[in-house]
Amino acid sequence: MASIFPPLTTIIFLLVLLRGGQARDPFACDPKNAGTRSLPFCKASLGIAERVKDLIGRLAVEEKVRLLVNNAAAVPRLGIKGYEWWSEALHGVSNVGPGTKFGGRFPAATSFPQVITTAAAFNASLWEALGRVASDEARAMYNGGSSGLTYWSPNVNIFRDPRWGRGQETPGEDPILAGKYAASYVRGLQGTDGNRLKVAASCKHFTAYDLDNWKGVDRFHFNAEVSKQDIEDTFNVPFRMCVKEGKVASVMCSYNQVNGVPTCADPVLLKRTVRGLWGLNGYIVSDCDSVGVFYNAQHYTSTPEEAAADAIKAGLDLDCGPFLAQHTQNAVRKGLLREADVDGALANTLTVQMRLGMYDGDPSGHPYGNLGPSDVCTPSHQELALEAARQGIVLLKNKGPSLPLSTRRHRTLAVIGPNSNVTVTMIGNYAGIACGYTSPLQGIAKYANTIHELGCANVACTDDKLFGRAINAAQQADATVLVMGLDQSIEAETVDRAGLLLPGRQQDLASKVAAASKGPTILVIMSGGPVDISFAKNDPGIQGILWAGYPGQAGGAAIADIVFGTSNPGGKVPMTWYPQEYVEKLAMTNMAMRSSRSKGYPGRTYRFYNGPVVYPFGYGLSYTHFVHTLASAPKVVSIPVDGHRHGNSSNIANKAIKVTHARCGKLSISLHVDVKNVGSRDGTHTLLVFSAPPAGNGHWAPHKQLVAFHKVHVPAKAQHRVRINIHVCKLLSVVDASGTRRIPMGLHSLHIGDVKHSFALQAHTLGIIKS
Repeated sequence: MASIFPPLTTIIFLLVLLRGGQARDPFACDPKNAGTRSLPFCKASLGIAERVKDLIGRLAVEEKVRLLVNNAAAVPRLGIKGYEWWSEALHGVSNVGPGTKFGGRFPAATSFPQVITTAAAFNASLWEALGRVASDEARAMYNGGSSGLTYWSPNVNIFRDPRWGRGQETPGEDPILAGKYAASYVRGLQGTDGNRLKVAASCKHFTAYDLDNWKGVDRFHFNAEVSKQDIEDTFNVPFRMCVKEGKVASVMCSYNQVNGVPTCADPVLLKRTVRGLWGLNGYIVSDCDSVGVFYNAQHYTSTPEEAAADAIKAGLDLDCGPFLAQHTQNAVRKGLLREADVDGALANTLTVQMRLGMYDGDPSGHPYGNLGPSDVCTPSHQELALEAARQGIVLLKNKGPSLPLSTRRHRTLAVIGPNSNVTVTMIGNYAGIACGYTSPLQGIAKYANTIHELGCANVACTDDKLFGRAINAAQQADATVLVMGLDQSIEAETVDRAGLLLPGRQQDLASKVAAASKGPTILVIMSGGPVDISFAKNDPGIQGILWAGYPGQAGGAAIADIVFGTSNPGGKVPMTWYPQEYVEKLAMTNMAMRSSRSKGYPGRTYRFYNGPVVYPFGYGLSYTHFVHTLASAPKVVSIPVDGHRHGNSSNIANKAIKVTHARCGKLSISLHVDVKNVGSRDGTHTLLVFSAPPAGNGHWAPHKQLVAFHKVHVPAKAQHRVRINIHVCKLLSVVDASGTRRIPMGLHSLHIGDVKHSFALQAHTLGIIKS
């Protein structure tokens, strides 16, 4: 007897239409295609490896090579459509890359703050939430035929030099912070079902990539000379965490060479490290046209066929660009490459597509197949954009205190500066089309009457023609908010900064307005990188300073909420703010992290530089005051060690034990920290825990390093206990000059605000290993 109820697929199709979506045609394995639906690679009941092997076995070599590039060609005889791999979701679905198209039923997507701003929140649960929302909107757009499912985000390069134009895209200068961000955001994007991906993320750009265009040196020609110590200790840490902890589906290799070898042609980096040591379950993709770059610009190989062969044999699976499609077949014909090597690359990309459900037939049957236009730019998504901006804004100065302003006393505000009424500037780079904007002027206008003057026509601020009107506005108002800083004309991809000062005459404008202002003057800085604002820090006429980064579509509302105290700031700067003199002492091309007194080299980041700063890494104030008390912490930690060389156990206490010799497992120390809010306002505190290794570790160890952080909300006069776990081998180890990670024995110290706790690491020998 026939069922009187419609088939389940029909019901799902109707539900999708009701939600404003549109069931897209299957990418492959269309149930209506009798010629392919029964083929093994279309059977979701089979294992993915078996399905991939079957599909590769049906492809001719001409078809295979056209699948090695981002705009992978269709295979009509097997019912497979063409696919564009290149989409971006750095901080929301982006229109950078041909895989995503805005318009029609998807005119916009939620644009969160730039990564450097959300990194300042030091909040892993927030980062994961941002990833979940971005992937909801990405899946919705895919279902509607407006995007792909492979997103080449996040950027987890270390923000090594403050002049780098792409530092804004990164989570900052600390490897553990960047790695934790990577793993959290990737989990949000991909979901936590290892066999089924919501979307496929990609951590980029591997590795030691942090220079775009500085004094005639560009990323396409740059050879980063990096020590084994710095590779292991700094540059590779976020990528390792992204792969091992975030389970990312892809890693992107970079344009530059590392020690004379292009990263996209280096089997040690790709095959041995990313896939071998770290166990990548996914594909490795080139930065766009990287293979062409190392042939044409770097002249690394003599022929294009050699370049194609070197890349694939090194472990590259997919080329963003046409190069592999053009030259791989000839490389096979000339015997430079085996067809089996091409099959290996395809196995990695096809496996990811299978995990995304692209070979499962009707996409409306996918767990996320019902997402559509009504799931993009939702009120909850836009509220998250606002909350992320609030959490990322950092209070740098509050003399008096003058902040927050009062709606009762400060009824009229002068809102001045080239970034005072911006919109697109707030979303930084690699952004899409935002759902809507609230500029700083619009945000402040919801709290007070405003007198608006630009002061400078743009951030370049080349003259003082508009100064008089700005000064006049400040003389009339109850308070003044200056919104200054940078934008993509000053720092961006392909644009590294020349220095760290505010551009043009911005500093002059700020000083003159502050001197004339009838009421308190608050300076708000928009920037991706640090700015030397020593003048404002030292100017008694500038009572408050906020750093907003690039705060996203709701940035103006978040700035206003903090200026007027609706929200209590809790962000901390994720990079050192250096004085201008710092960059006058070192070239961007010098990759060394550690200082050298003999060479007059100051070192980089808070871990290795100990000179003067404008604001240190992790700095940030609140409208209330928090006090830390260490409730419990170990004084001695015993580390089980398999043995050591030559069996000389008498010296083990004075050594730094190789991590590979320790029984690491889940070996960790646990702290309990009481955080008390002794002020009169509720607040959210960013608890940062740093460790310092024992003295006498020579050039191995950083001065201190971040080992844990935690975000905790504490009402006024209340106290909250936070438990912190620190994995001994991962977080208390240091890297020696040969690139070997070791755990120093002896007295370590932990720094939590003003609290310092010392504890001893002792090795407990379980046996002896021979040299």
